[in-house]
Amino acid sequence: MRYWGYLMAKLAAAAMLMGVLWSLIRWVFFRDSGQNPFAHDLGYTSAMMLFFLASAGLLYLIVWDQRYRCRTCLRRLRMPMTAGSWPNMLLFGQPRTEYICLYGHGTLKVPEVQITGPNGPDWEPHDQDIWKELESLEESKR
Repeated sequence: MRYWGYLMAKLAAAAMLMGVLWSLIRWVFFRDSGQNPFAHDLGYTSAMMLFFLASAGLLYLIVWDQRYRCRTCLRRLRMPMTAGSWPNMLLFGQPRTEYICLYGHGTLKVPEVQITGPNGPDWEPHDQDIWKELESLEESKR
């Protein structure tokens, strides 16, 4: 719930920022005349094109940033590690990049290749005790 609330807050802040920019553009071009100058005034049409591109870019950056955040603590995921192998996909698994939360909340696995269609990133939450997994790996080696 916190993860999606943070996304909504970022989208709301971006919408307010773009709304202020929209109002500024309309104020600059509409203060002289009451009619819509779109497709009649090159300056206004260019400003609206740049506004649209800035809005789309800002939306992309918000979604991209949210994708690489921890689902529990909202911190950026760190320590990218590549796994799998390109030439040996059948032996070692498909290539992917794994990111981990520094506080041990979970791991995000992002596939590098999409053979069977678009595969989204896979978030795997961990237990509260992050050392439990490491101890079990160490005991299995003995």
